[in-house]
Amino acid sequence: MNEHTLGEKISENPDIFSEIIDNYEEKLMRYIMRSTDISEIDAENLLQDIFIKIYQYINEYDSQYSFSSWIYRIAHNMIIDHYRKNQKESENISLEDEEYTNIITSMSDGNSPHHDLKRGDIKNCVQKAISLLRKEYKEIILLKCIEGYSYEEISDILRIPVWTASTLINRARKELRENLEKLHCNS
Repeated sequence: MNEHTLGEKISENPDIFSEIIDNYEEKLMRYIMRSTDISEIDAENLLQDIFIKIYQYINEYDSQYSFSSWIYRIAHNMIIDHYRKNQKESENISLEDEEYTNIITSMSDGNSPHHDLKRGDIKNCVQKAISLLRKEYKEIILLKCIEGYSYEEISDILRIPVWTASTLINRARKELRENLEKLHCNS
């Protein structure tokens, strides 16, 4: 069942809501944990609130957007609301080893100076470099390089024009490269 069909079915029959949970629970939890520095318990509570919000607004789903983008938009807004309420900014990021390598690879022009670094070194460098990024750059790097969203999907999630998403991704990659160089992660 594709995303648009799922969204339409759920808006017609709320009993199908368990399919949303099955399809998105793990992905959204991973997104929350990577986007924030909150505890796992708080992340689970936030995830529950996200699903409640999805359920409440399912009839407002606009099929011009992908269902996944719509859900991530809700998650994005709920994360922002959470931080506003708690007056807290996320500093840390938690990724798996391969994902650090994916970020380096996605920034590479084919002549990556990072190919000689050990996996642990890559992880440490990228983690530090990402933590130095501005919040909007950190988020867009996560959506593009880790979650694998296209420019169009990121545009839908963040409600910005595609060209703005592209520009932000390029700026985020540039700032990330600069941070890696400042941290001497290019030797």
